[in-house]
Amino acid sequence: MPSELPPLVHDPRFRARRVQNWLVLGLLYSLFYMSRYNFAAIMGKVAHFLGLTNVETGTFETVMPLVYGLSVVLNGPIADRIGGKKAFLFGALGVMYANLLFGLLLTTVSAPAVWEDKTLISKAQVSFGLQHSTLMRLLVVLWGINGYFQSFGALSIVKVNAQWFHIKERGTFSGIFGVLIRLGLLLAFSGVPAIASVLPIQFAFILPALLVGVFFVLNLFLMENSPKDAGFEGFDTGDEVSSDEGPVKVTFVLRKVFASRVTWTIAVASMMIGFVRRSTVDVWFSKYFSDVWLPAGADKAGFAPYQVAAWGIALLGIAGGFAFGITSDRVFQARRAPVIVFGFLGMALSLCCLGASSLLDLGPWAAATILAFLSFFVNGSHGMVGGAASMDFGGRRAAATAAGLFDGMQYLASSVVGVGMGYLLDTWGWAAWPWAPIPFALIGAGLMATLWNVTPRGRGGH
Repeated sequence: MPSELPPLVHDPRFRARRVQNWLVLGLLYSLFYMSRYNFAAIMGKVAHFLGLTNVETGTFETVMPLVYGLSVVLNGPIADRIGGKKAFLFGALGVMYANLLFGLLLTTVSAPAVWEDKTLISKAQVSFGLQHSTLMRLLVVLWGINGYFQSFGALSIVKVNAQWFHIKERGTFSGIFGVLIRLGLLLAFSGVPAIASVLPIQFAFILPALLVGVFFVLNLFLMENSPKDAGFEGFDTGDEVSSDEGPVKVTFVLRKVFASRVTWTIAVASMMIGFVRRSTVDVWFSKYFSDVWLPAGADKAGFAPYQVAAWGIALLGIAGGFAFGITSDRVFQARRAPVIVFGFLGMALSLCCLGASSLLDLGPWAAATILAFLSFFVNGSHGMVGGAASMDFGGRRAAATAAGLFDGMQYLASSVVGVGMGYLLDTWGWAAWPWAPIPFALIGAGLMATLWNVTPRGRGGH
């Protein structure tokens, strides 16, 4: 593979500059995840603090992905037009202020909800003349606003790195993309409960906001849109001809992405990832441990099976990203569909094991182990769709729009999971939880199998 790459890739100065660009950009992206999933990480504690049912708690996890999913599709052409750096910095400011205000609103609670043996006695009392229902509306609206600004994260990181990575490197890049996602989720699901265990609950939102602010400044000065902006001329990414330089036209972007059967097939498959991902390893596993396995009076920050689940989900998710990416580059010659098919089948198998574990009452350690393996398949597939396929089929000029379509469809599906999963749990309990996402994994496998031989430049089945 190295001989197929442009000579500039082997230039130590270029590689060092790309690492600098990648680090500040990537770490801010991880903090986007921390400030997006901080609610999910302590949703059980927030529900206990405010006095919420599963459906009310799920409202937050419906509004956030719904706003995100719509915004990421609409904002993709904007990011392609203005460039990844401006879009990312704009999003970072919004994320910072939304989380700060969310945390400050929680300080208006004068007395937490009262519970007795997991039965709600009275909801939280609110000061400053606010009603509990008013506070809830304000919090939900703020979380939706956070979702809008979060939408610029995936668009921007894919837009920038489409300029910096050759097509033959992008499968491996998707592994790095997966590292960032899982680092951010680890900061959320392990770090945020630790914050909430030693500080008032509002700091679970205020501290991530402050970290986003720090990395906003670092990206302002240390990150560039493209090698050309950093002083390196003539880097050919391998996915387009050089005659398309200059400002990108929105009509070109829309036609390139939205008129393709392949991109729409990938987008619907991305929805299936969203159903699996958000109902398990990215959101609801946290409340699962709180409701099913956490001893009375204990805190998740000190509950070993939960921490093993959080770290296992992160580490095996990272391994999945690299395994899928490297395999697609080196075994399948930049074809992404085969590894995604295997990923969906792995999800279905893992969910069956999780359901069997519940039926056999194998305990929290078995659940933690199975969830970690589920993450391997979920993150590997998501990294391929969000990291590699969006750059491949959008090209460097329409990468953000393709990422917006793929990511947006995933989060629109996820919006159903919020209230939908809350209703499922309130009606049938946690025993039904592992089985619900299995049909979506199987549908995703079938869809991607139709693209088995498709490559970005149209070889095979394209």
